[in-house]
Amino acid sequence: MHNFWIIFKQAFMPKAKTKSFIITTVIVAAAFFLMANLPNIISVFQGSEEDGSVLHVVDETGELFPQFQQQLEVADSDTQAMQTELSEQELTEGIREGSIEAYLVLEQGEQLSARYVAESANEFTGDIESALQAMQTAQTAETLELSEEEMTSLFMPVSFERETVSESSKSQEELSQARGLVYILIMLIYVAVIYYPNMIAMEVANEKSSRVMEILISSVSPVKHMFAKIAGVGTLGILQMLIFGLAGYTAIKTAGTDLTEGFFSVFGFSDVKIETFLFAVLFFLLGYFLYAVLAALLGSLVSRTEDVQQLMLPMMFLIIIASLIAFSGIGMPEATYVTIASYIPFFTPLVMFLRVGMLDLPLWEPLLAIAIMLATIGLLGWFGARVYRGGVLMYGSSQSLKDIRKAIRLGNNK
Repeated sequence: MHNFWIIFKQAFMPKAKTKSFIITTVIVAAAFFLMANLPNIISVFQGSEEDGSVLHVVDETGELFPQFQQQLEVADSDTQAMQTELSEQELTEGIREGSIEAYLVLEQGEQLSARYVAESANEFTGDIESALQAMQTAQTAETLELSEEEMTSLFMPVSFERETVSESSKSQEELSQARGLVYILIMLIYVAVIYYPNMIAMEVANEKSSRVMEILISSVSPVKHMFAKIAGVGTLGILQMLIFGLAGYTAIKTAGTDLTEGFFSVFGFSDVKIETFLFAVLFFLLGYFLYAVLAALLGSLVSRTEDVQQLMLPMMFLIIIASLIAFSGIGMPEATYVTIASYIPFFTPLVMFLRVGMLDLPLWEPLLAIAIMLATIGLLGWFGARVYRGGVLMYGSSQSLKDIRKAIRLGNNK
């Protein structure tokens, strides 16, 4: 057991002290604070440009501008409209010089018409168009001599409610609350199951190429060496994920907004259940150990670090497929293919976590998926130990999975 802890420390401590680990951790933690305070940052920049973002309105009738301004106020638009006496030629010159951003010409014929002039055609004018459409509708209603009751009925918004038949579906509000956190945690789990197992494979291959492996396995069994590596790098990953989690939680709690407006109206972060965090940690650990054993198995087959990436491609494809299913399932978590994929062990960490976060699942479903994963990890650990025992003794070019059989035979003869 003493040898196990020596290898464990050797896998954990040097990497925890590297500049790359420290810098990456600090940058990601800072990114959480930046994202949480993004609305405040945007508002600061918008406030600094507020004086220049005025829409000049040309209204020769003198009657259309008050109606237009009223409609903007009703719609709670950020557009600041100002009636101007300047000619269109002067306004166009102002746009070219940069002193004016845009201007609007209102004209009244048989119907209301408008011309929006700006330096670029990419300007967003949705709120302006909505205000003009409301003005046109009001003028048409007045022409038709509609009564006040008919006018009220005309502008009354439609009653629209969402109902679900499935018992596992959440309301739209609950989905908005969970979507953002689920999306970010899926990203973290995805990065973790790629980065840390790949680190194990590279570490094993590097020890073989430098012949350090021959010294290590003379004093400790290959199987103990494999699991010490997995435990050491896994602890490093847990530490980094805990730092990310604490940084994200602190950022959300200390943000100046409730993260439910603008961009965050789709990726809401308010009132997320604690179970979501617990399942995130659980599926991170299960996903890590599943892919870590597979990575150690593959890493033991190569003698050069240059061959690691090629041999790791099958594992990478599994992770990529799982992520594609998970991200596509954010919009339709009840899809049949998402449900089926959530019970496939190599897809479970991402896909089942998606379903747990986005749906009200009965407890037996995630527990069944966890049981399947535990059984798969146990089976893969037993098989991986057999391959690892012989794989660490193999040298020479090895870029094929066919070498697994050779490694098992060599391990049995050891």
